[in-house]
Amino acid sequence: MKVSQREAAHRAASDQEMIAWVDHHDQPLGSMPRAQLRERGLIGRGTYILLFNSAGELCVHRRTLSKAIYPGYWDVAAGGMVQADESYELSAARELEEELGVSGVQLTAHERFFFDQPGNRLWCAVFSAIWDGPLNLQPEEVCEARFIGVEKALLESAEKPYCPDSLAALKRYLEGVANVP
Repeated sequence: MKVSQREAAHRAASDQEMIAWVDHHDQPLGSMPRAQLRERGLIGRGTYILLFNSAGELCVHRRTLSKAIYPGYWDVAAGGMVQADESYELSAARELEEELGVSGVQLTAHERFFFDQPGNRLWCAVFSAIWDGPLNLQPEEVCEARFIGVEKALLESAEKPYCPDSLAALKRYLEGVANVP
């Protein structure tokens, strides 16, 4: 599969977006272009929205090849970087609508955690939502999407490339749900 001109243009614009820059304690330090933040190994903020249907299946989607990190990987969460002028909540709602065409749903906030890998250092805010309507995929970022059981997604992640940051968000979410009385 080849990167289209439309995807390449979207990636170039995305690399220039002003992203929230934070420290190791999630305290704001300013903002800078996404590509510069990544290249300098600095910390940003990201949102992860676990989208379930009413049957309890999780929406997994495959990222386009033009993505800066994890191109072509499967992803268990919609989401992305928090822009300079956004809260985690506003970013989550924006990203869910942009990537999967889902809006007007109640987002439930879960925990925040620090994810640290070369080229991907983020304070991550985890959200979940339930949606039974159609998906309207953003072609510059999402190749395909489907709802599958959580266990199947976890099994697939051992065999196929899945985004490690969103898998961490899912596993932490599942641990938190299991610990709720």
